[in-house]
Amino acid sequence: MLPDLEKTKLVALALLFAAIGLAAGSATIALLGPIGGWAVGGLIVILIGAALLLRSRSLTGRSIAEPSASNSPNFLPLLAREVMEYLPDPVMLLDNSGRVAFANRAMRVIVGGDAERKHISAVLRTPAILHAVEQIRAGGEAASTEFVVHVPVERHYRAHIAQTEQAPQFIALLLQDLTALKRAEQSRADFIANASHELRTPLAAVSGFIDTLRGHARNDEAARDKFLGIMKVETQRMRRLIDDLLSLTRIELNEHVPPSGEVDLDNVVRDAAATLGPLAEADGIFISIEVQSGLPHVLGERDELIQVFQNLIHNAIKYGKPGGHVRIALGVADPAALYGRRSGGAISVGIQDNGEGIPREAIPRLTERFYRVDVKRSRERGGTGLGLAIVKHIVNRHQGRLAIESRPGEGSTFTVFLPAKPAAQHQSPPAVTELI
Repeated sequence: MLPDLEKTKLVALALLFAAIGLAAGSATIALLGPIGGWAVGGLIVILIGAALLLRSRSLTGRSIAEPSASNSPNFLPLLAREVMEYLPDPVMLLDNSGRVAFANRAMRVIVGGDAERKHISAVLRTPAILHAVEQIRAGGEAASTEFVVHVPVERHYRAHIAQTEQAPQFIALLLQDLTALKRAEQSRADFIANASHELRTPLAAVSGFIDTLRGHARNDEAARDKFLGIMKVETQRMRRLIDDLLSLTRIELNEHVPPSGEVDLDNVVRDAAATLGPLAEADGIFISIEVQSGLPHVLGERDELIQVFQNLIHNAIKYGKPGGHVRIALGVADPAALYGRRSGGAISVGIQDNGEGIPREAIPRLTERFYRVDVKRSRERGGTGLGLAIVKHIVNRHQGRLAIESRPGEGSTFTVFLPAKPAAQHQSPPAVTELI
């Protein structure tokens, strides 16, 4: 917008040119006739328009049709805009009316790609942020506030809001993603709470039975045998819990180190299933293994992979129907199953049971530490709540992926995808020439 003084000057200039044009037009009509007069009049109008346009450029430094800086995404220098585009943190600039003047790439992921020129209330419907923006517009100090976005995935942010001092002034909004930090804090709190709870129960049971055996049940052989049996079960449970905690800690420490050994998954799965054979027979569950011919090897640690498939097969037996069937299928998979990986091959191992299935809302939490869908049943069968967490971290170390599919009443399928060993690294057996 032009200042009022400059508008007055432009109006006076236009009137002056109009008066000159009328006088010149009348004289021209008298001398050249109507046709010549109209031609010269048109030329004068063109000259007046050009003069006004040039005058407006000299006053504003830009075209009249060009939008104001506060409403244009091009008010930033190209270098500054490019730097802000590649910042990992979301950044937004608002003009004095509260409309979005600029949003970088990270911010557009949150608010959408069409946020510019929209009011802040239309792109971030967070009362704390809107209140802080209004306070700053009214002359308040810079502010920081935390908020949560619940959809499509819960994310935690801290917003820093301040007004720039250089003209033209903007309100700068910077978001800091706190999701990983909040999840780590929650995981640590859950871990301490659950670990102490899991250990407290068997310790209390063992301590109580010891007091009973030292007291009135000292000479009761039947009670002594019963209580000693329970104490053995509880101490074994504590040992499994401690072993799983130590195993999980060790796996997490080495999770960033890819394995270098060569493993035949067919043998690994068969060994894991054979170890759990007696448990399956006790429940009348039949285990079948189907292997695609010519299956390549994978790069991995044999002991860790046996632990993966023992945990998965054990869960299939534990949560399957008595007298049911656990199906294990090994085959070549699409490399795209490994998070879009296209180079090299992939092997899949699917373990399917015919149990009760898993509720849809519980599937994303299955690999959390100490999370159980059926707490009572898990404890009765000796579960520690750490099995799938161990599976997840081992699969991550092997640069693989765990997929879970389940429908209530139809059973569950846990599929492990692992990258195959590159063909160039296979050692072909030496050629043998037989002379007859």
